[in-house]
Order: sequence, then structure tokens, then C-alpha cells
Amino acid sequence: MNRGVEKRKIFLDDEDYYRFFHNLSDFNNKDLTLLSYVARRKYSSAIRKPKRSKKKLVNVLCWCMMPNHYHILVQEIVDGGASIFSKKLSSGYTQYFNLKNDRSGVLFQGKSKIIQLKKDEHFIYIPYYILLNPIKLIEPNWKEKGLKNYKRAVKFLDDYKWSGIMEKDVFFKLFDSTEKQFKKDLINWLSDFSAIR
Repeated sequence: MNRGVEKRKIFLDDEDYYRFFHNLSDFNNKDLTLLSYVARRKYSSAIRKPKRSKKKLVNVLCWCMMPNHYHILVQEIVDGGASIFSKKLSSGYTQYFNLKNDRSGVLFQGKSKIIQLKKDEHFIYIPYYILLNPIKLIEPNWKEKGLKNYKRAVKFLDDYKWSGIMEKDVFFKLFDSTEKQFKKDLINWLSDFSAIR
């Protein structure tokens, strides 16, 4: 996870969200360099698309982009893959953002925070935390005070484009679930959480 420096917005329009989403695949690669991406963006007509390796660094399990921060749950495939992926993702997106907005300097508030999940209960809970994060956009204090409007929150989550499960086969195998069952469990968890507040 990481957030914009001084909590600034890092996604200003749909193009930014789409670019970051594509970066989740583009930079999940041992061989692709940042320079080739920047060159492709700036000089796309003059440079051929780089040949991509199939050597992934991580499995991207679930993700969420908010206006000023993002969360991503990954499973390392190679030792240190999460760190390499995180650096490439942050640097590449910063270069894109600065080029697009005619700015320079850092975009993110330091290095990405990488937390290794060691306990099963944390691993089971984290997708809920990530995928329910967008509710903060309509009810900022919902975790402390409960949901004011449960149905509105569920509809908002259904309509929110900037979060999801990426590598579904791996995700549902790890969580011993199906897409339909996981969605049901997520909504039930939200309902139970709201009821105890």
C-alpha cells in the first residue's frame, strides 16, 4: 500500500486509474524495464512494444485504488518479488503521472508499505479490508460508527470500478471459495459488522 505525498490525490481521472490498473500487469515482470514503459508512452509511434517475459514476480490477488492511495494483496512467486514489483509499480506510475501532468518530484509518501501476513486470521481478513475500502468514499467513519445506509453501501461497492480480484483462479483456491460464495461472504461480513456497531 502507498498514498500520495501530503495525502494528495494520485488518481485525477479515469485514464490514471486505467493506467495504474494496467501497470499491475505491465510491471509484474522480471524483465520489463521502467524506461521501456516511459519511452512507449512518450514515443509510442516510434518505439515497438517491448517483448514481455512470462516471468511474473507476484500473483496479484486483490486490489483497490482510492483517490489518494491504493492497496494490493500479492503472493510472491520469486524471493523479493513483492519489493521489486512495488518499486517498479510506484516508479513507473510516478513517471507516467509526472509526464502527463507536467510536474516533477515524488508522488508517493515514501516507500510502499509491504506487510507480510503471518497469521491465518490476518490473511483471511485482508481481502475484506481491501475490497470494502471504497465505502470510505461515501461514509468516511463507517468502521467506527457503522453504516448509515447498508443497501447504499452494497450498491456503491457493486458499481465501484477501481477494486477487484485479479488472478481469480489463484485467489479462490487460496481462500477455498468460489466467486459467488466469496461475494456472498463479503456482503454477509459487511452486514454482520454493521449490526454489531
